[in-house]
Amino acid sequence: MDVKIEEGWKSQLKDEFKKPYFTELVRFVKEEYSTKTIYPPSKLIFNAFNCTPFNEVKVVIVGQDPYHQPNQAHGLCFSVNDGVRIPPSLVNIYKEINLDLGTPIPTSGNLERWAKQGVLLLNATLTVSAGAAGSHQGKGWEQFTDSVINSLSANSDNLVFMLWGSYAQKKGATIDQSKHLVVKSVHPSPLSAHRGFFGNKHFSRANEYLISKGKSPIDW
Repeated sequence: MDVKIEEGWKSQLKDEFKKPYFTELVRFVKEEYSTKTIYPPSKLIFNAFNCTPFNEVKVVIVGQDPYHQPNQAHGLCFSVNDGVRIPPSLVNIYKEINLDLGTPIPTSGNLERWAKQGVLLLNATLTVSAGAAGSHQGKGWEQFTDSVINSLSANSDNLVFMLWGSYAQKKGATIDQSKHLVVKSVHPSPLSAHRGFFGNKHFSRANEYLISKGKSPIDW
């Protein structure tokens, strides 16, 4: 199956694309796009991988589902298009960066600038039906994105994995912590951010680690 994805990722994941579950997932997703409103736009399903080539990944942030309201999702977890109101979890991420690094809070929720510096913004599920959170869970995306995390863990060195909330932490349970920095906290959602997301200093810790390994830091 010829999946339109950055060549480094294609090389890493080529065996995954041949598996029966992935064939079935593609069939399901195509059917959904042909009969319903699905987010993100189909050409942006693999946007995170195309914005951040495999060999350029430095940091991995694990999200869960794409946003399911109009004009929000564009294939990068926590990110929204320019001109769209910044979602509450991203507001809290920006607040923590401001607390941690003293940088001003951006006016746009578009995180492509992070992706282009090597931050893989990976949702566990890459598609969703309009207005129906979680509607494409359990269809095969989770198996695919587990393989993404496993490939990064096994075939890269000195990455930073940011695991926010119990879902992301379970998903990252197999990461080799002898080769990578894994930082964990509660989710930045307004429901939990005050219980340990604020003050986690993940952004300065990530940059200190990258610099210690001879890599350039992220301009958060």
